[in-house]
Amino acid sequence: LHSLRRRQRQMCIRDRIDKENGICRREYHMIGLIVARSKNNCIGKNGKIPWKIKGEQKQFKELTTGNVVVMGRNSYDEIGHPLPNRETIVISKSKKYVGRNIHTASSVKEAIELAKGKDVYIAGGYGVYKEAIPLVDVMYITEININIEQGDVFFPEFDENDFDITIEEMSEDNEQFTRKIYRRKVAVKNRNFKEQRYEYYCTAVSS
Repeated sequence: LHSLRRRQRQMCIRDRIDKENGICRREYHMIGLIVARSKNNCIGKNGKIPWKIKGEQKQFKELTTGNVVVMGRNSYDEIGHPLPNRETIVISKSKKYVGRNIHTASSVKEAIELAKGKDVYIAGGYGVYKEAIPLVDVMYITEININIEQGDVFFPEFDENDFDITIEEMSEDNEQFTRKIYRRKVAVKNRNFKEQRYEYYCTAVSS
């Protein structure tokens, strides 16, 4: 019973966030964000990921396979092709991407609506991350244990107090990287009042 109520609270709070941000989900699904960043918050340099660490990108493939990946035009052009076994949605207002398993959207909100109920993973770059952070349910952040000099793309600042943080995995030598999961908190101030309001809102929408 407690787990059911917790699930209902999560869905209702998610509905509130969607309503505030003008998002219409066709079906219930998860919005995630996945990124690797250095100790000084760098995610890119000269159009490239500024490190090569064995096993660091394994999580990206595991999470995104069979789901929807959303990325900006520059990030997609760096890869140069749709990712296999995934749907790719490219955020662009100036260029149209059409083909098998690739679509174009003008914003993150539009991309989420195009996802048609599948789990969505936001994959950069800076502008896409910044737009997505207020919308995501969970962030998978790999902390790379290096500082990047003269980096030119950085992960946007966000309030860590909005999330519960857990350590999922460390590299074998415990030095190269640490994977952290940031799950948006469902607890809110004045919990009883808020829960009643959200339950009423959700009931009204579904009736």
